[in-house]
Amino acid sequence: MKIQNPHDKFFKETLGNVGVAKDFLNHYLPQNIMQVIDVNTLEPQKDSFIDEELQESFSDLFFKVNINKKEGFIYFLFEHKSYTSKETAFQLLKYMTRIWETKIKKEDANELPVIVPLVIYHGKTNWNVKTQLGDMIEGYNELPEDIQKYIPNFEYLIYDLTRFTDEEIKGQAQLRILLTIFRDIFTKDGEGLQASIYRAVSYLNELEDKRTGLEYLETLMRYIFSAGKNLTKKDIDNIIHEIETTYPEGSEIAMTLAESFREEGARESMERAAKKSIIKGLSTEDIIEITGLTKEEVESIRQKMLQ
Repeated sequence: MKIQNPHDKFFKETLGNVGVAKDFLNHYLPQNIMQVIDVNTLEPQKDSFIDEELQESFSDLFFKVNINKKEGFIYFLFEHKSYTSKETAFQLLKYMTRIWETKIKKEDANELPVIVPLVIYHGKTNWNVKTQLGDMIEGYNELPEDIQKYIPNFEYLIYDLTRFTDEEIKGQAQLRILLTIFRDIFTKDGEGLQASIYRAVSYLNELEDKRTGLEYLETLMRYIFSAGKNLTKKDIDNIIHEIETTYPEGSEIAMTLAESFREEGARESMERAAKKSIIKGLSTEDIIEITGLTKEEVESIRQKMLQ
């Protein structure tokens, strides 16, 4: 039930859909850029360029698209840690270079394609980092222009979801759900997060295809139950009740997932209690009585702690 990296999965399952990606570009890319991008040629690529050690904090999506009537790329970098990163421009430069290297090696290309870099952020605080590579280079901005031209520099587009109001979140249902929940998952809890979830679920009624709605409800609820760290049993019961009222078609899915979430939470509590008891030196019989685990389960936990 629990997802190892729920932010990554929710991001890729939603924005990895070409229709949703087109919706994002149409609503959020500056008009002067949209004038040279043919969104009807948007094509997802399987490649990922994130360093392995950064995968807990970043995700990426990579799309081929015609830019100014030539092959180019849109590169989404999603920052799903709770704080901003001053190194983002440098990381993007590395990933863009890898894309160009791949292009050269695979196709023996003599010219490099245009890459438009976009960063989506949903931390606990506002994005307070400058968006040009030159801002990371000491003294760059004090150099004369005729010297600056010899030094690599570029700017990326930043979408700081923490600053988005409900009115500024636009697009079709799945995109609005994604942005609303990403905006609030770190910054709200209790009634505030519940209100955002209720709003997101209500958007599902806009989807004409009920099967798509049910599938996306499952995607949404798996994310919420995995990433919503402070949800209580009462919160979950309230969410289920709201779904039964607002989107009754999905009540069975929501109840099933909620029950799995509760069972997994109870299981984790029992295992934590068993570990504490083992550290205290209690006997296997006492631990069984305290936790309700079987003898085999207690011994398995004990062996893992010894490894």
